Amino acid sequence: MEKAEETTTTNGISRADFIKKAAIATAGFYIVPRFVLGGKGYTAPSDKLYIAAIGCGGEAENDIHHFATAPKKNAVIAFLCDVDDRQAAPRRKEFPKAPFYHDWRELFDKQHKNFDAVTVAIPDHNHALVGLSAMQLKKHLYLQKPLTHDIYEARILTQASEKYKVVTQMGDQGASCDGMRTMREWFEAGLIGDIEKVYCWTDRPVWPQGIAWPKTKPPIPKELKWDLWLGTAKQTNYIDNLVPFNWRGWWEFGTGALGDMGCHIMGPPFKLLGLGYPTEVSGSASTVYQGIFKEGIYPESGPVSSSIKFKFKQQNGNNLDLHWMDGGITPERLAELDPALNMNEALGDFPGENDFEGCTLFIGTKGKVSCGWGGSHPRLLPLALNKDVHVPKKYARVPGGMDGHWWQWVDASIAGYGKMEVDSPFVGYAGPLTETVLMGNLLLRTFNLREKIKRNDPVYGNMEGYKFSGRYTGLTWDGENMKVTNFEPANQYIRRTYRQGWGELKL
Repeated sequence: MEKAEETTTTNGISRADFIKKAAIATAGFYIVPRFVLGGKGYTAPSDKLYIAAIGCGGEAENDIHHFATAPKKNAVIAFLCDVDDRQAAPRRKEFPKAPFYHDWRELFDKQHKNFDAVTVAIPDHNHALVGLSAMQLKKHLYLQKPLTHDIYEARILTQASEKYKVVTQMGDQGASCDGMRTMREWFEAGLIGDIEKVYCWTDRPVWPQGIAWPKTKPPIPKELKWDLWLGTAKQTNYIDNLVPFNWRGWWEFGTGALGDMGCHIMGPPFKLLGLGYPTEVSGSASTVYQGIFKEGIYPESGPVSSSIKFKFKQQNGNNLDLHWMDGGITPERLAELDPALNMNEALGDFPGENDFEGCTLFIGTKGKVSCGWGGSHPRLLPLALNKDVHVPKKYARVPGGMDGHWWQWVDASIAGYGKMEVDSPFVGYAGPLTETVLMGNLLLRTFNLREKIKRNDPVYGNMEGYKFSGRYTGLTWDGENMKVTNFEPANQYIRRTYRQGWGELKL
């Protein structure tokens, strides 16, 4: 007897298979994502977003918490993935029904039909490959700042978000805070005139930088899948205290103080002033020792502190200098401040508290405005002026402010590509911002390029030392073509080669 033709749903799933899976789901053993249930003529009862979380500890814990506690209860943590069982344990206990994987590639391969979206909060060097792979599966993507480790990676992810038509959001929650809207209203009301300079600074790094790679070879913790943690990075011996946090200080894995806080602190001027790629980047950095006749330069690690100037051409045609400072360097103290006030506390994110993460200061032709990281707590200077500010609200606030940054991505993902705006999409904002931040790191890495030289000193005789050809000069930047135009050696840091077996980044 000829077998009857099996009917299918609009999503290409056989009806028999659908009924079987739905029955299993009812029993609580199978997750049916919204795109399976959302066939023609059917609306999911709760219209929820099923999320695969890559990374479980640190910032990932914060991301997962915000998705799981969204006010509309419209996000489900469907899968968990982490290479470190110590980081994963609390989340596995919190979400016992979410299947767990160590390798994100295995998770994507086996379960891609069973989730709608991906959230990624892992070390910077693996951001791009995981993010691109998710988008190629047509999964909406929430990716922690900075988007990527390299400039090239940021450009590819930006292009991918358009090609694959997925909703993207970078994890810089300050972009959704009320302060960003308040400052836009102040600027448009002309309170500080044309902005001529911006200063951005942070207390970071708060992890070791400017140090040599340790020579010790401790055993790898049994809970850590070291090869998976390395991912795209070159084969390297494990060192103590690298995970879960101190990897940030090593160029092989992290993006240093600038990468950690740059998107938060440079984000307000980038968004509010409509900045594009910088035209020139210059600056300096400190290490343990910078004499030319003695070792003490550690190119594997970020600097102890740095000061960088980005030159921009604004949309109004005016030039803008944006100054970045970290490692304890700050701008000159403002005359407008009460002498009794600590400048960081007065201008930073949480006035009166000692925990300083960063600040942005706008210098205009009519006045000054400062805010904390991400645009939080904006204030006019002198501070007394804030009592008399009465600028009407023009822009709708994001429900929940910073917390709403996570929730708006969930809502936009459920609505579908192009149906709702988010505050940090890859195209037009997060991608170019990340490229700009990483351009600063390109300068810092160029700062340590050196070649050995011999010198016949009239006092000390024959000596050996180093010539630093990339220091104390500005790098001119062709942002559209991702190229330093006046110092070719710097271009080696735009794109790295992934470790064998991890492929390469291709759209």
